[in-house]
Amino acid sequence: MFETIREWPLHWGWLALYCIVFLRASATYGLGRAVAAGFMRNKKSEESTSKAIDYINKWGPIAVMLSFLTVGVQSVINFSAGMMLMPMRRYLLGLIPGAALWATLWLTAGLGAILAVIAGPTWVTIVLIVAVVVAFFAVRYWRRSSATQPTS
Repeated sequence: MFETIREWPLHWGWLALYCIVFLRASATYGLGRAVAAGFMRNKKSEESTSKAIDYINKWGPIAVMLSFLTVGVQSVINFSAGMMLMPMRRYLLGLIPGAALWATLWLTAGLGAILAVIAGPTWVTIVLIVAVVVAFFAVRYWRRSSATQPTS
């Protein structure tokens, strides 16, 4: 099966990944807009909310684009962009290059990691395992140190 996948032209794989993430992120954004519409129907917006919306509209496209470099934060950022009523044209400024970045990363590094794991315990697999373990303990240390610091 994997031999067949390896024979596919790379541009088809990239296009498939791009469409998948574009549709998924857009659906998450749309869900956020739907929640905001329901909230706005039941509550009156305050001045602090409008300031937050202005801030999101200014920096949102950059946050949307950079969210595609992370795992797990993408959905939160896309949902928040929808919930804060970021205009679609501003959202697309971050979504289009972000989806391209995500597709490129997964097609190159992601595919390489998957094939390395399938190939067996090679040096690449060992490096990936070590990187995951180091990242796990780094995040754990960061969370502990930020939890013990007093807030002011």
